[in-house]
Amino acid sequence: MSNHGIFVTTVNCMDGRVQIPVNEYLIKKYNADYVDTITEAGPNKILAENINEILVNSIKDRLICSVDLHKSKVIAMVGHYDCGGNSAEKDEQIIQIKNSMKLIKNWFNDVEIIGVWVDKNWKVNEL
Repeated sequence: MSNHGIFVTTVNCMDGRVQIPVNEYLIKKYNADYVDTITEAGPNKILAENINEILVNSIKDRLICSVDLHKSKVIAMVGHYDCGGNSAEKDEQIIQIKNSMKLIKNWFNDVEIIGVWVDKNWKVNEL
C-alpha cells in the first residue's frame, strides 16, 4: 500500500465523545492528514492489565497494520473521564495509560508513543 499523506494512530476508547477532540489534537500537533483509530471500551485498562490475550493481540495486530502499512510514526494511548469501559478514577487511569505505553513501546521502538488524558470538558491533556 502506498503512503499518501501523514498518518498518526490512536488507541482510544470506543466512546465517540473522545475521538473527535483527540483526532483534532493529533492532526494539529503532528500536521497529520489521517488518524488511524483503534477502539475498544477502556483500552488503557485492557493493555495495562495485559490479561485478555485476544483483545491485547487484536489491538497489537491493528497497530502493526497502521505502523507497517500507513507508516504511522506516532501512537497516542488515550484514557478519559466518565469511561464506561474503565471505571477507574483519573489517577489510576493515568497509571494505566503509562503502563500501556510501555507495552506498546515494547512492540514498536522507533515509533513515538504519547499518553493522552481527556478531561470532563473533553479537553486533550498530553501526559
